Amino acid sequence: MTDASARVDSWLWAVRVYKTRSAATAACRAGHVRVNGDRAKAAQPVRPGDELRVRIAGFDRILVVKRPITKRVGAAVAAEAVDDRTPPPPPREMTAFVPVRDRGAGRPTKRERRDIDRLRGR
Repeated sequence: MTDASARVDSWLWAVRVYKTRSAATAACRAGHVRVNGDRAKAAQPVRPGDELRVRIAGFDRILVVKRPITKRVGAAVAAEAVDDRTPPPPPREMTAFVPVRDRGAGRPTKRERRDIDRLRGR
């Protein structure tokens, strides 16, 4: 726990970014984790001050390593090991409304398609 570095996948698991270490490893393999701007492999070491960009559900989380930990610890200790610099999401009023059709409603009619196009601004 007092090591100067930790594996990036075990650190992401220890600070509760991913539920399992294998999920963190899979995210690294898929290219969803960047350490200081470069794609990270699962075994890449992270040190205090490193910036991680983790893509989760289409959004990037920006995390800075305060303390490298390798084992799953309590929530308070995990919160002390990470500095979350993720900007807040945009307000709901600023995001575009996506119309959703009822499941099983079939294809849109010509009139509905024109309404959808008008709504999207085409």
